[in-house]
Parts: sequence; structure tokens; C-alpha cells
Amino acid sequence: MNVMVTGGAGYIGSHAVLALSQSDHRPIVIDNLSTGSRLSLGPDVPLEVGDIGDVHFVERVISQYKIEAIMHFAASCIVPDSVEKPLAYYRNNALNSVGLIDVCIRLGVRYFIFSSTAAVYGAPERLPVEEETPCLPINPYGWSKLMAERVLQDAHAAHDLEYVILRYFNVAGADPQGRAGQRGRANTHLIKVACETACEKRPSLSIFGTDFPTADGTGVRDYVHVSDLVEAHVLALNHVLAGRDSCIFNCGYGHGYSVREVIEAVERTVGKRLPVTVGPRRPGDAAAIVANSDRIRRTLGWIPRFDNIDVIVRSALEWELRLVREASALGGSGA
Repeated sequence: MNVMVTGGAGYIGSHAVLALSQSDHRPIVIDNLSTGSRLSLGPDVPLEVGDIGDVHFVERVISQYKIEAIMHFAASCIVPDSVEKPLAYYRNNALNSVGLIDVCIRLGVRYFIFSSTAAVYGAPERLPVEEETPCLPINPYGWSKLMAERVLQDAHAAHDLEYVILRYFNVAGADPQGRAGQRGRANTHLIKVACETACEKRPSLSIFGTDFPTADGTGVRDYVHVSDLVEAHVLALNHVLAGRDSCIFNCGYGHGYSVREVIEAVERTVGKRLPVTVGPRRPGDAAAIVANSDRIRRTLGWIPRFDNIDVIVRSALEWELRLVREASALGGSGA
């Protein structure tokens, strides 16, 4: 099956391309390369450079490649940034998704796998969160994704469009075979930033908030390895292709680590202490959020292979060291 992967040259999208290529599906990538990179894709993967907000561009790609399913990753995803620039997030994440869903309906694309987020839950009172937990986002990023979810569900009710919505928790790590990882220069993900600090690409690592109501005062998150996450996407696609019900799934491991615990894991891996500074909380950050992943395990048969913080960190660090070697070979600073 021909699957259009929006944002497929980005971090998660490029791993999804690998997973699709290893299955019975053919990925076709569209990406505007604002944060993605051609280097994230193999030479045999079709890449169409353009924006999903350009309806005529999307229509042309769908028609040219006879697209039958969409995996939609293209989005803005930095929580503090969404607080500062909410309209940009609503435009890119919500409005552009509406346009993409509309094109799918008009051109007869029947299957839609949507990259959502645990940010739709906001700051839940009870952990772990289930899919039925009330959605009360506390930042524009979460609201923009929840809006797109609602549009997709309503489109399903009115049209011949099947979907799976995957609500990610904190995605981290890199392909164990070194074929893909997180590139880019404006990184905010904790494990990525910690590994950059370990490789001396950053002078220090900041902890944002030490007064959360958690065991050590720092925020707690459920970290899921990116390779496990994209395997869930392939299972989700096969789920709707088999005629099973459209559904929403949490995608996390069901247990969390604090910021300090993650830093300690990186320090264990590199065998040295990291330079760390402490700052105030960032706008829009919840104290803790951890998934109940029973539904995805039971319904899709999802069996994570990399559920270990040291394994996640090791893969991320190996990728970062590769980027350092690439930069050295090119005589630059890398990405």
C-alpha cells in the first residue's frame, strides 16, 4: 500500500518511514524541510518538498502516487513555543490538518493515522491516564492537537474515513541500527539535550522547575522509544486496513522518570557528571504524566522492545556521537 507520510523527513516521521519500508507498505514523504532533513531518508524513498497547507500540492502528490493511506506527523510541537505563538500552532496543527483531512475525503483516501499527544490531557489529577481521562489541555499545543482529533472523529462519522489516533507520551531515543535519529538545532527534548551536553555541543543542561509535587521536585514523564512508537503506527494502519474500528490509543510504557532520573541515566551511560543549571518552570508544563497503555497492548498486540531508560539513552547518545562524527568529517558544527 502507498502511504503518504507528512513530516516524514523529521524525527518521528523518518523512523516511521523505516518501519513502513520493512513492512508491506511503500512510504512517500512530503515535508517542507523546516525542521526535517533529506539526510534522514534513504535514497529510494520518494520525497516531495512542500507544505501540507498547500492544498494543490497535497492533491498532486496523492494523485501522482495513488496514495491510499496517510500517516500525519507534520506539526509544531514545542510547548513553551506554543504559549508564545499560539496562532502559529493553531494554524499549523489544527487548520492544516483540517485541509489535509478534507483532501483525503475528496480524493478517496480512506485511512488516516494521526500523530497526537498526551498534552491533550493537560495536568490530569489521576495517573496513569486512560484514553477516557477528560481532555483539558493547559497549553495551545495540546489544544491544537485536540482540535485536529475532533475534526478527524467528526469526519469519520460523516464520511468513509477510518482513523487511529495515537497519543504519544515523551518520545526519545534513535534507531538501534543508526539509520535515523533526531536532527535539528532547536531541540528541547530532555534526552536529546542531555546527550548534546554530554557530547559538549552545549555548555550545560537546564532543569526547568524543581518545585513540582513529585518525589524529587522535577517533572515526571513516560519516555517511549521512537522505534517502539513507530511500530505502533504500522500496527495501527494494519488495524484499520483489516476493517477494525477506528480508535484512540495512548502510546507510552506506563511508568515515568523524573528529569533528575533521566540526567542520572545519561551520566551513567557517559561515565561523567553533566553541567546542570536550575531555572523556573516553563509555561504550560505539567508536573507528571504517565500512560495507561493497556488498550494498545490488548487491541493492537503492541509489545515494546526498548522499555528501558538506559537503552533509550544509549541509542540517543550513539546517534549524537554519529552526528559529531558527521560534523567533523564535513568541517562544521553538525545538526
